[in-house]
Amino acid sequence: MNERMLVPHFAVERLAFHSDPPAAAPSGWVLVRGGEVFCDGGGSPLLRSLPDGLDPSNAIPLGALDGAPLYALRAEVVPPGLTPQRLRDLFGRVDEESLAVAGRAVQLVHFDGTTRFCGRCGEPAVWKEGEVAKVCPRCGGVVYPTLTPAVIVLVRRGREVLFVRSPRFPPGRFSLIAGFVEPGETLEHAAAREVAEETGVSITHLRYAGSQPWPFPHSLMAGFFAEYAGGEVRPDGVEVEEARWCSPDALPDLPGRMSIAWALIQRHLREDDPSE
Repeated sequence: MNERMLVPHFAVERLAFHSDPPAAAPSGWVLVRGGEVFCDGGGSPLLRSLPDGLDPSNAIPLGALDGAPLYALRAEVVPPGLTPQRLRDLFGRVDEESLAVAGRAVQLVHFDGTTRFCGRCGEPAVWKEGEVAKVCPRCGGVVYPTLTPAVIVLVRRGREVLFVRSPRFPPGRFSLIAGFVEPGETLEHAAAREVAEETGVSITHLRYAGSQPWPFPHSLMAGFFAEYAGGEVRPDGVEVEEARWCSPDALPDLPGRMSIAWALIQRHLREDDPSE
């Protein structure tokens, strides 16, 4: 990976999505209930075997990790010896690949649960052989997992960064400008539009930094750096209730460490540090 690119959480590195693992390879399982996964006694969401009493016929292939096939399965009742954990709570407690695989499992189980019936004719949908998709056996309609693109932008004015506060944030918390890409937009257009709509500021020298899968429930965040081009900061009062320029030595309460916002901010601070 390019050293200049961000290394985000929830991004798989070793999982082969569509490979055919050796028939003799042991299987692994991720049990999902809503936004939770069930972890073993060691805290891992990757289980070596399927607990008794669970039906493997509804298993969803996740891919192969180091040659071993992995499957996701919806489980409403906690099996003995396992502990439900929110996906967010796994951050910092399991290795990055396990976190990423758990995120993929949560997304695919969510997709399976929200596409039980064909959106065209109402017939029960089934998994499409050889693809991560659902197909209608009556009308042939095919639907793929939802993936919602979003942009997040760190706007710089010299050493300062434009931070914004959403009404949904905890008290005192600030983050970067972000929003969803609309139909017909490029990522670049969405970045400039979101900054202008939410803060009244125009940007220039937009530079891609990296992306992050965000399984809450199915976003893909594309991160950018941009330079301030003009305009007075005017929060829109809906998505943003407060916006301010902050220097590296006077930062507000920042977003969580598992977010791409945190990674963008830390990258900016490293580049601003003359000792780096």
